[in-house]
Amino acid sequence: MKKDLLHTPEGVRDIYNDECARKLVLQNRLRDVCTKYGYNDIQTPTLEFFDVFNKERGSVPSYEMFKLFDRYGNTMVMRPDMTPSIARTAAKYYGDRVLPVKLCYVGNTFINVSKYYQGKLKENTMIGAELIGDNSIYADFEIISMVIDCMKNSGLTEFQVEIGNVSFFKGLLNEAGIDGDDEETLCALIQEKNYLGVEELLTSLNIEKRIADVLMELPLLFGSVDVLDKAKQLTTNETSLQAIDRLYKLYDLCKLTNADKYISFDLGSLSQHSYYTGIIFCAYTFGTGEPVICGGRYDNLIGQFGCDKPSIGFSITVDSLMAAISRQNVEIPVDHSGILLIYNENDLTDAVSIAAELRKMDLPVCMITYNNSKTDEQYCTYAINSQLLHVIKLPHMHGCSKQDYNNISVTSILASTANSKTITLEDLLGGKF
Repeated sequence: MKKDLLHTPEGVRDIYNDECARKLVLQNRLRDVCTKYGYNDIQTPTLEFFDVFNKERGSVPSYEMFKLFDRYGNTMVMRPDMTPSIARTAAKYYGDRVLPVKLCYVGNTFINVSKYYQGKLKENTMIGAELIGDNSIYADFEIISMVIDCMKNSGLTEFQVEIGNVSFFKGLLNEAGIDGDDEETLCALIQEKNYLGVEELLTSLNIEKRIADVLMELPLLFGSVDVLDKAKQLTTNETSLQAIDRLYKLYDLCKLTNADKYISFDLGSLSQHSYYTGIIFCAYTFGTGEPVICGGRYDNLIGQFGCDKPSIGFSITVDSLMAAISRQNVEIPVDHSGILLIYNENDLTDAVSIAAELRKMDLPVCMITYNNSKTDEQYCTYAINSQLLHVIKLPHMHGCSKQDYNNISVTSILASTANSKTITLEDLLGGKF
């Protein structure tokens, strides 16, 4: 029975030792990009009221949420999506801001994915950024630039950012008079690139052939910038044409930083999050079949919380990015620093004094009592797993005064190479090792 308690529930996992260290390094790299662009940290609660993510907000479906009740009978959820939480805080705390608000976050989301998605995590660490109160093309450009810099900063060199614009699709839907359940079904079929399914649905709806032909082309409208040229020839719908023009302008801006080489277009790119209103994008790389970054423009979402502000942002699924990086054999170097300080029980007072001196120098010190049944190799392995660089074995020195420390020799075993050398404590405290 006790062994059963060692297992985690389906869809969640433990992360420990070197993997945990590498994940934290990656998170810091990604967050650094956000802070260098001038974005400020924000934290939202894991538990939110259900209504923050209900169908009207356009978040994940209700059946994919983890729900519970508080003592008053209110329905709560473990947040399945960061964007509605940020939208709520923007309306509450930044409603009177006349200039753009730039926020970034690190937090976990929880989605009760179907049993058919075997191996897909239900808890994921997300890092993202939201630019609130700016509807300009320059805001779109900044967010896309941040996405590309995040991919680069993660250590990846081979990746692609697919960009679409849901306004192109919305313009065609309005012209065809498609809405409600039919819109949801059509959207799902286009996302799946299900050409036959799209054709069958449009035929059953008796949509005007001119518009139906364009909608049937959507699953095929992906690739280089030439796709925009083709799309522009397919329709005279003003909303759809404006959507294409915005993509052209964004592409021209990306040329300024040579970011265009990472960009492709997909006019059939439609998110399950229906709050997106304009530019939408996903970043892909080798080693995972799903996007590692998703985002887009959501100009109407914050208005649902009582404060209209156009916005755009992105979220990085850190766990998926970690998996892709690992499969591409991209190294995430973990900083091994500090000291494993091994001491005899009789020398505790002296060992504590030495550890205190080293910690004043900002050196991590892990203290452990000496066990003569353990080998140097075992202590080195322990140090490596603890991200420590040196193993210091103090000799018996009970009774030595602090003034005598510099005359004592200690052995430093470099955990990374298992090569040892003898140094004086003066060298140790002076950082000469």
